[in-house]
Amino acid sequence: MKNSYTMPDNPLLQGIKVIGIGKHGSKPLPTDQIEAISAYLSAGGGIPIQKGAFYGSLLAKGPTEEEQRLLYGSGKEASLIYDSLCADAPADMREIGVKLLSKQYLSAEEARTLGGFLFSDAPGETFRGMAASMLRMRYETEEEYRGLMEAAASTYTPGFRDAQPAEGTLIQLAEPFDGVEHSYMITPVLARVFQQAGFPVVVSMGRSAGPKYTLNTRDIYHELAGRFMRQASDLAQPAPEFGWALDQEALSPALDQWVDRRRLIFKRPFLATLEKVLNPCKARILVTSVFHITYIEKMITLAGMAGFSGVIVFKRGVEGTLAPSIAKASGITCAVRQQGGAFMTQSFEASQDAFSAYRAGADAIVQDPTAEANAQLIRRFVSNGFTGNEDFDKRVNLATALYGQGLAWLRSNWPATA
Repeated sequence: MKNSYTMPDNPLLQGIKVIGIGKHGSKPLPTDQIEAISAYLSAGGGIPIQKGAFYGSLLAKGPTEEEQRLLYGSGKEASLIYDSLCADAPADMREIGVKLLSKQYLSAEEARTLGGFLFSDAPGETFRGMAASMLRMRYETEEEYRGLMEAAASTYTPGFRDAQPAEGTLIQLAEPFDGVEHSYMITPVLARVFQQAGFPVVVSMGRSAGPKYTLNTRDIYHELAGRFMRQASDLAQPAPEFGWALDQEALSPALDQWVDRRRLIFKRPFLATLEKVLNPCKARILVTSVFHITYIEKMITLAGMAGFSGVIVFKRGVEGTLAPSIAKASGITCAVRQQGGAFMTQSFEASQDAFSAYRAGADAIVQDPTAEANAQLIRRFVSNGFTGNEDFDKRVNLATALYGQGLAWLRSNWPATA
């Protein structure tokens, strides 16, 4: 199985690439691009969700005097812009929509209401694009994430609603759903290692929403004929060798539907972070990854919201995954909830002298990695303890040692009443 997707290009999408970067880094649109977008819209062009994403980015960035010619309504008042841009959205979403366009933050209740709309089939695709873009551009608050998380949980299929905590200390592995483009993934091996250490494992995954479409966790588990969960009670069965695969499509068709929307708006919206911390199986430990160091604390906070008591956040993994670099700086930050509710943290670096045998001068660059080739390496490693691929072997051994250190720390600092 191989992901493939070609993004249909148009002036709006090119505009999103320029201005939809974030709080810092967005650039003004050049004159020729403003003219191209204006002509495109005047001619009736524009996919609704892309139009919303573009205007959400533009308002979040703050339009220049020249860019204001693209605005609807007065060009200044958020309410008039909203009425022109999001006319097909439900009337009861107007207050929240105007608040977003005014760059105001939402309460948890407002965010829950917004999430209920975003995950519904109600009309308003332009609003959906605007909201996703605006949330991403100005960064979501904890209250907004809390409301969106509750809204997402309400979309679970019946088999995952009101799940009971699994026996033992269940670990959930979660890395970016878009996977990799020039490396091999080691996630199933990690799941197997954790289970051999006495922790049952569930691995979150889903279709790639981009920007990478080459190879992801879901592809590999299909290639390995992994066991895919249909309901939370599947965890009562004997654990599969590589842990249980939790596909977003089975968990929540409403969340999976956003994959197609996210491909159209190009930039990563709030769901890229949120989907990794959703905890439908009531796991106690989350093992996840971040590429940007500034997101470590946010991931721990969100994990706490989702009910995890222990967290291991991998930083600067290869292509943002759970696989460590054997050449560059990477490591883990571990967190465990104490009796008062706060998290105690400890970091471990992959550069420790004890791990020197697993280091190398450079990480291998894999051209066009496939699920088949990746699965062959995984099967060979679990059968023999090595593959002959030095880069892969060192990466797995470094990961095993580093995560083992993290799990040992969690165990030693777990509250006695937890």
